[in-house]
Formats: sequence, structure tokens, C-alpha cells
Amino acid sequence: MIKDIKAREIIDSRGNPTVEVSLFTNQGKTTSSVPSGASTGSFEAKEIRDGGERFGGKGVLEAVSNVNNKISSALKGEDLDPLKIDKILIDLDGTKDKSNLGANAILGVSMSVFRATAKKNNISFYDYISANFDFEQKIPVPCFNIINGGVHSGGGVSFQEFMVVPEKDSFSENLRFAVEFYKKLKQKILLKYGANSVNIGDEGGFVPDIKKTEDVFNLLKEVDSSASLIVDVASTEFYKEEKYLLDSDLKNKEEMIVFYKDLRERFPIIGFEDPLMEDDFTGWGELKKELPDILIIGDDLLTTNTKRIQKAEESNSCNAMILKINQIGTVSEALQSAKTAQELQWKIIVSHRSGETNDDFIADFAVGIGADYIKSGAPARGERVAKYNRLLEIEDEKKQQEK
Repeated sequence: MIKDIKAREIIDSRGNPTVEVSLFTNQGKTTSSVPSGASTGSFEAKEIRDGGERFGGKGVLEAVSNVNNKISSALKGEDLDPLKIDKILIDLDGTKDKSNLGANAILGVSMSVFRATAKKNNISFYDYISANFDFEQKIPVPCFNIINGGVHSGGGVSFQEFMVVPEKDSFSENLRFAVEFYKKLKQKILLKYGANSVNIGDEGGFVPDIKKTEDVFNLLKEVDSSASLIVDVASTEFYKEEKYLLDSDLKNKEEMIVFYKDLRERFPIIGFEDPLMEDDFTGWGELKKELPDILIIGDDLLTTNTKRIQKAEESNSCNAMILKINQIGTVSEALQSAKTAQELQWKIIVSHRSGETNDDFIADFAVGIGADYIKSGAPARGERVAKYNRLLEIEDEKKQQEK
């Protein structure tokens, strides 16, 4: 039974306020914290920020108050039934995008309720998810963001994330590969671009003094020409007046598709995320026809929303999705999105946000739903490494279970 709910304002990895929620039950205290994105889709659930001068308008005291008053009053005395509680939260908010109470208020409660329920059942969170929501567990393949661009960096290239995707036999080996690649890349950048180019962006990737996207690919190829890559283009961020301002060059949709085809032919790219603007379902379908053998990954296009996933399937726009729990605002809705994507035989990439905390929730979540991939930034910075270290722990737990 829920005895009390307390929220407070904490600071995320970008130095911005976010919401932390502690849930008190007969089993004790369960705490969760909510991430926040810099590159956000227009169709995401809405977080609440205070405005004004405090924290440059980014404070979350209103969201905290909503948890401590409206939400707490509605949920005290309720049994730990996550689906029922998420329904109460959705109805209490009463909007399609959670803009009344704030997705940042609602999600912190939802996460803590799910965790507390697993704790009540005396099982791990990933076991609780798979056992109760009909998913097959799997350790996801990690996608490491080793070079940051776009709004995550302040650097010169337009693409937002350049991710190396190891394909070894275990998560621990994938992590080792990524750490070694990251360190070799740092040395290569130092030699080629100088000390100022090993500064890091929001997600721990380097921000070298490079102005052309293809030069980044050439650099990565020099480190290891066999390493598979996934690229988060985040194209909506540089889409202006029906053109894409890519590395100071204006391109239309057709020119962007030609550009992607050329990159795919020359580099070991296995996926493009958000390659076209966030509402161009038709254009995405055209790109998917041109590149049928790689992942065309929807993030801003889908925003972890089942209705947009279904629309993308109807237009044949995607074969993979980014799953960000805070895009939809409750854990139960994120689970439904995962179920929908798996029924369509899409690949699922569970993702962090650029503004993260040390909460490792998504590691258990990814294993529990059997996600194909997870991305949590570079193998550096505590808030990124927290997820990877939790996955190492889960891998060890599963090995012990098999003995």
C-alpha cells in the first residue's frame, strides 16, 4: 500500500533541475529520478518548467508541488497496482500530452510504483517486467555515443550522435571494446585536431573541431574500419523552411536521401535515426525503400507513442524505434509502445536523454522488455556509466542463475 509520496528538485547532468520522487510503502522507500532531453520531438509528453529568473526559468518546483499535493492525495492508500495507478495519473492529468501535471511529475511516480511493486514481489525489476507483461528477456547491444554534434555539443557538425555498436558475444566484451575504441579515438583526435578537440558534449562523446559530417566518419574509420555505426541525425533540429541546413549546405529531401545512400556505401553504418524531419512520414518511407537493408529508426517521428508507431507502419516509414520513457510519460504506456513495436517486428533501442541522472532504471527496463539495443551515451561520465555498470551487474546475475 502507498503510505506517502515525496518529490524534490535535484540537478541533472546538464546542470538543470529535474524531479526526484520517493515512494513510501509497507516495503520501505523507492526513489526514481526523471531525465530531460535537449533535442525533443514536438509530439512528446510535456514536462513542466517554472519560468522566471530562478534557474533561468528551468526550475521544476511546480512539478514537485503537483507530486506532493495533487498526486500524493490521489494515491495515498492505494494498493501497488502499477497499471491502475498509471491510469489514475493519466486521468488526474486529463490532457493528451500530460501538460497539466507535467510528464516530469507523473513519470517519477510511475517509475517508483513499478520499482516498489517488484520489490514487494521480492524480484528484480527486469524479472518483474518480463514475467508480468509477457516479454522475453535479453541483454541489449549497447550503442555508444563517442562523438557528439548538433545541440548536444556546440560543435561544427550537424548530426547529433555518432555511435559505435560493438557486436561481441557478451555485454562485458561490448563494453570493453567501446572503452578501448573511445581511448584510441581520443588519441587520434589529439594528434589530428589538438587538445581543444577532446572536450566532451552532453552525452560524454568528444567534440572535435570538425565541420564536415563525412570527416567524422573518416576519423572513426581510421580508429577501426570494421566497427558498426548508428547515427542519430536529429534532422528536425537543422530543418528550416523546408530545407536541411547540413554543415552549412542547404539540401532538400531528395538530396538528403542521396547523401545517406552515399554514406551507407562508404562507411559501416547499420542505422540512421531521425534522418528526416519529425512529421515527414512519406519522406521516411521513400528513404526506407532506398535503404532497405539497414535500420531506419524513429525517435522524434514516433515519440514512444503507439498511435504514431502505427502511422509509421502504415506508411512503411520505419523498421526500428527509439524508446524513451519520458517521451510518453508513464511506464505502462512505454510498455505498450514496446509491445506494439515487437508485434510489428521492429527493432527497439531503449534510450537515455541528454539531461540524465544516475538513475539506472532504463537498464533493467531494456533487459525486461528484451530490447535489441540500448544507448546511454559514451563509456564515460557517471550518469552514462551508471546504466552500463548496471547492465554488467545484470549479466553477472543471469550467469549465476544459469549455473
